[in-house]
Amino acid sequence: MEFTLNEEHKYIQQTARDFAQNEIAPSSVERDINAEFPTEIVKKLGELGFMGMMVSPEWGGSGLDTISYVIALEEISKVDASVGVIMSVNNSLVCYCLEKYGNDFQKEKYLKPLASGERLGAFCLSEPEAGSDATEQKTTADSDGDFYILNGIKNWITNGTKADYYIIQAMTDKSKGYKGISTFIVEKSYKGLEVGKKEDKLGIRSSDTCSIGLNNVKVPKENLLSEAGTGFKIAMDALNGGRIGIAAQALGIAQASFEAAVKYSKERKAFDVSISNHQAIQFKLAEMATNIEAARLLIRKAAKLKDEKQKYIKEAAQAKLFSSRVAVLSALEAIQIHGGYGYVREYLVERFLRDAKVTEIYEGTSEIQKLVIAREVLKQ
Repeated sequence: MEFTLNEEHKYIQQTARDFAQNEIAPSSVERDINAEFPTEIVKKLGELGFMGMMVSPEWGGSGLDTISYVIALEEISKVDASVGVIMSVNNSLVCYCLEKYGNDFQKEKYLKPLASGERLGAFCLSEPEAGSDATEQKTTADSDGDFYILNGIKNWITNGTKADYYIIQAMTDKSKGYKGISTFIVEKSYKGLEVGKKEDKLGIRSSDTCSIGLNNVKVPKENLLSEAGTGFKIAMDALNGGRIGIAAQALGIAQASFEAAVKYSKERKAFDVSISNHQAIQFKLAEMATNIEAARLLIRKAAKLKDEKQKYIKEAAQAKLFSSRVAVLSALEAIQIHGGYGYVREYLVERFLRDAKVTEIYEGTSEIQKLVIAREVLKQ
């Protein structure tokens, strides 16, 4: 399997890198401190075609491959992982669901503005009692003439306060268990949809996260995605691809941690030499570099399989499991190399650690990834 970047990939990488450095970096610290959503930055990402990268141009997207997507997402997340996850959710979860499972009416009305960046989407699966076990959906959708009436609460919704459209999983037939879950496209303007208080988070603070309340929300039946009872299948399919995106986000954090550690180790002196001359520091950098490269290869392998329409469930889970751990370890080592300076905001690496931790939690915890990998291995 060949991972050499072609000219188009190199162009996308450089475009993302330049945008991240010039447009995202200047406000990243302030937005993190103030938990400020990057509204204008997201708008510009849309103009670049980065909010619907893998969507067909027919539906307002860029028509690029998954390799292009993970390359761009790594560069964006290297500068600000909050922007990275906003981009990831819109691409991997929302646009993917609509393009694969939506009909032409739904694609025209919802996918086009989402893929072009004119509108923002959110994916609503988690609930107070349905986190790792997504089969335990309590949100209901009852048929009522030409509408479904939705009631329930969704938790940990990325883009929740800023989204225009929500992809929501709800139970249409409790007697069928997870086979009774369906997927709906819900507009923010629908009466009864209540956006909860923005969570005050440890990291990824410039990305908003909140709960969504559904109180007798009337959703037209034309907004049912695919068929009733296919919701769990749709959600799991989306999350398989989403894991590749989160892995790329984690990789960006790890790479940023490594670059900061290398730079500081060359500048900081101890015992009359740069600390990069000390074997203890060299060993840390060597392990970081090796782990990061291994993570990048796992991610690109999963992306390549997805592009070739081959099965990639195991590979996506492996990429997320490994990359998220590498992000946390790389950030920890970067702080250690910085010493006391790594513990203060001025040197950024403390933010890398705060941002890294959640990559081991959302879109499937590390423990869930191990279960997925084991299940796939045992099928062989």
